[in-house]
Order: sequence, then C-alpha cells, then structure tokens
Amino acid sequence: MKPPLAYCLFETALGWCAIAWREPGSPEATPAVALLQLPEATPELTGQRIVRDGGTHPSDPPPYLSRIIRKVGRHFNGDPQDFQDIVLDLGGAGPFAQQVYAAARTIPAGETRTYGELAKAMGCPAAARAVGQALGKNPVALIIPCHRVLASGGKPGGFSAPGGLATKIRMLAAEGAAAGLPVTLK
Repeated sequence: MKPPLAYCLFETALGWCAIAWREPGSPEATPAVALLQLPEATPELTGQRIVRDGGTHPSDPPPYLSRIIRKVGRHFNGDPQDFQDIVLDLGGAGPFAQQVYAAARTIPAGETRTYGELAKAMGCPAAARAVGQALGKNPVALIIPCHRVLASGGKPGGFSAPGGLATKIRMLAAEGAAAGLPVTLK
C-alpha cells in the first residue's frame, strides 16, 4: 500500500495553490508530486479541493518540494520555469494518459500545440479528443502543462482547472504565449 499524501498550501500571483506529495520509502529518495492544485476562489476552497483529491494531512514541505513551490511562484510571476525534471506519482493514470502526459511535458513554456498536433506527435493522429480527455484529468496542471494545449485553429479550447479558460489564458499570458487569445489579467 502506498503511503498517504502530505500537502501544503502556498500563495502565488494567481492565488493560493496547493501541492501534495508522497513521502519516499527511504530518506535518500525524492518525494514524488502527486497533485498540484491551481487556485480556487479562496485559500479555504483550495485546501478543501486538495483534500478531496487525495491529500490526507497538511505538512511542511521537504526541501525538494520547497524548491518546486518557489519555481511555481516564479512561473506565475512571469518568469517561465522548466518543470520536466520533477518526479511525479501519477498513480492511477493508464498507459494512454501517461503517454499524453509525457508528450505534453515536452511543450516548452511560451509555446502551444493543438490537441491534434499532440495526438499526431504521439503517433495517434485520430486521437485528439482522447488527448483532450486525458488532459482534463491531469492531476498536476502546470507541471504537465495542459494549459499549453489548444483546440484546432489556435482557439483556447477547454480547461478543467478552477477558473476554467480565464485561468488557462492567465497561465499562457504569464509565459508570453497568449497572443491572439482574449487575455484579461487582474
């Protein structure tokens, strides 16, 4: 049985986020990030969401997680960060979702792809809808940058994280990739 998920809330330029991680089995191992909660309307709602999604106990983040939290903060302040090296625990994601997540992680900050382009890059050109469905279940939005995946014709498409399309567009704007999208930053 896997150990429970520790979590903590932290403030960013977009609002209060939360991160949950699984403690490693040995002291020298790296904790694996299992959830990254984008901001809800209030810190309390963000906390409730991370608990609902699997966070079991609040905790102070270990140094590795503290570095990730600082990177998320810098990213949302307009200093795009690379999250490809973060160790993830994607738990129940199936093989196709894992493939989608791996492909999405290769999209650099400041760039976008369409669902169709991502499906084609994976060798599944007819799977654009399935790619979108997998990204809609992404448990670590930003680390797996589903916000960088757009609908055909460069339209924003959907976004299942709190705030929906407004959050997606704000995230793209923080990376300088919102050209042509209806940006409203607060």
